[in-house]
Amino acid sequence: MNDLRIPADLLPADGRFGCGPSKVRPEQVAHLEANMALLGTSHRQAPVKGLVRSVREQLAQLFSLPEGHEVLLGNGGSTAFWDAAAFSLIQHRSHHLVFGEFGGKFAKAAAAPWLEVPSVASAEPGSRPVLEPVEGVDVVAYPHNETSTGVFHPVIGAQADALAVVDATSAAGGLDVDVSAADLYYFAPQKNFASDGGVWFAIASPAAIERIERVAASGRYIPEFLSLQQAVANSRLDQTLNTPALTTLLLLQEQLRWMLEQGGLPAMAARTAESAGSLYAWAEARPEATPFVADPAHRSNVVVTIDFDESVDATALAKALRANGVVDTEPYRKLGRNQLRVATFAAIEPADVVQLTRCLDFLLDVR
Repeated sequence: MNDLRIPADLLPADGRFGCGPSKVRPEQVAHLEANMALLGTSHRQAPVKGLVRSVREQLAQLFSLPEGHEVLLGNGGSTAFWDAAAFSLIQHRSHHLVFGEFGGKFAKAAAAPWLEVPSVASAEPGSRPVLEPVEGVDVVAYPHNETSTGVFHPVIGAQADALAVVDATSAAGGLDVDVSAADLYYFAPQKNFASDGGVWFAIASPAAIERIERVAASGRYIPEFLSLQQAVANSRLDQTLNTPALTTLLLLQEQLRWMLEQGGLPAMAARTAESAGSLYAWAEARPEATPFVADPAHRSNVVVTIDFDESVDATALAKALRANGVVDTEPYRKLGRNQLRVATFAAIEPADVVQLTRCLDFLLDVR
């Protein structure tokens, strides 16, 4: 199958469909090049602080920031945020919904020796557990979108005596959300925001800020790099503890400008829904394929997973696509299924997703 040449009229204009880092739009790269003078300059001076301020203000606009909420940022990615939450946010015990790789990683980070053993509600990959009240927890955590499996969970808060902490790394900017339902809606910007790594962001409620300050004042040892109180203090000054990833911020700044110009979060959510809808409809129409997530209400609009029956070698299918310039459709490495996983992030053109289905039709029909 690797030797098959897909006709040029079937190929997408841009063949990047990866669920790790997203396709970056050419306009973002041009914006980076136009602002190269910022690279290698002090992050405590006005130009870089102005860049951070611009990004925070645009995120506030995109998410219609509720009264009293703040846009926080810090060095590192989501993994660093999980460790920071274990030090700076969870008081005693947390509850986690685990229905894929990344929800499970936060639960492991919350199993720190100074905390009580976390409570975990799990579901098999391709489904999700029910969010139910749990006694004795002060944080309830779950992904808005599980990147490893393509399962979506609505942001519906938690319980009165616990903070709702929502991992939005692959959802933020691509799925509609009322951020007032969460206390911390956190993400790294390399998915729908089509940026790079090295920075995490969080939309924080007043309750979350109060919790961060309370834990910091408790006497608990908190490394400075993992201190959310430091992140609050520095964010209010439009800076990070250490030098921020300026390339990441510049790519993000241009993506946010484009998102807002297109109509903001509702427009982005409609865009990803259109792309995902094309793939799900295709999988339901092909006899060899089926959406991995059986319940349509649980299906993600930003990460689409498609299973194939035993007549199809999905690994060979992904290799054939790659040989034709259509890349990163392989399944999540630890899932071990005969499937493809396709990103439908905001930067990906819906028309290119349609072309991807035409490529798949060609490869399946001529094999």
